[in-house]
Amino acid sequence: MKHLKLALALAVLIQPLPVCTASDMPLKILAAENVYADIAAQIGGNYVRTGAVLSNPDQDPHVFEASPSVARDIKTADVVILNGAGYDDWMAKLLASSPKTARVVLNAAQITGVKPGENPHLWYDVPRMRVFAAVLTASLSALDPAHQAQFTENLRKFEAELQTLVLQCHDFAAAHPHVPLTASEPVFGYMAAQLGADMNGLAFQLAIMNNTEPAVSDVAAFEKSLKHHEVKAMLYNAQAGSPSVERLKKIAIAAGIPVVPVTETEPAHTSYQNWMRQEISELDKALSGSPQ
Repeated sequence: MKHLKLALALAVLIQPLPVCTASDMPLKILAAENVYADIAAQIGGNYVRTGAVLSNPDQDPHVFEASPSVARDIKTADVVILNGAGYDDWMAKLLASSPKTARVVLNAAQITGVKPGENPHLWYDVPRMRVFAAVLTASLSALDPAHQAQFTENLRKFEAELQTLVLQCHDFAAAHPHVPLTASEPVFGYMAAQLGADMNGLAFQLAIMNNTEPAVSDVAAFEKSLKHHEVKAMLYNAQAGSPSVERLKKIAIAAGIPVVPVTETEPAHTSYQNWMRQEISELDKALSGSPQ
């Protein structure tokens, strides 16, 4: 509760919330990533209309370039959500070039205390998404106080589903205590920590995420962890590939190490909660020897 109060206070400091009278027009919310658009739709219900810039799970978010249509959508949005922490700097630049005093801007990294240079894949951190959802609810309630009760009830339902995710993490940790894992990038990093896993190869992961060449020693250590079965599974970012990662995947498969894909973008026709459940389940199956 203490962290939640701090987050709510931080949100107000980041962007003062204008209070508007209720109207028949739903609030227009534009999110840089579709996971935030989904959460906003769950909280806002019928009183919001949401859109997302990044919504294709087959697209590499790190090489995205915003089109002129994104700038137009920003100008008409009541609420703009970005991840922050350097993940979507293009959105921050577009906001700076399109000032609008009545617009609410929610930066998920700032709200949840993640700084540039830290792992920006915040949606894999369930407690942080709970804090973000609470701040979002407060923002929508300030913009549309007539529907505060509905927003609050939707938040309660969302938090209840997040609790089932927490329980799933506990069950996983009990079934696979301190399981050693490795990954091509730190996409799944926050979730791996919640699952009680021990993550290997962090230096290699950061290099790949930052589009830099991994050190020879880091590549050698990664290969050794696969060939000598020092890890039980290798996670890889299905949205971003490189020759070095493909080579490591082949080494893992040859060594009988399960290779498990994860994504940075929420798949279509699902929800944040189901996306997280599915990825945890796929890793659990891989570690249990079940067919993928």
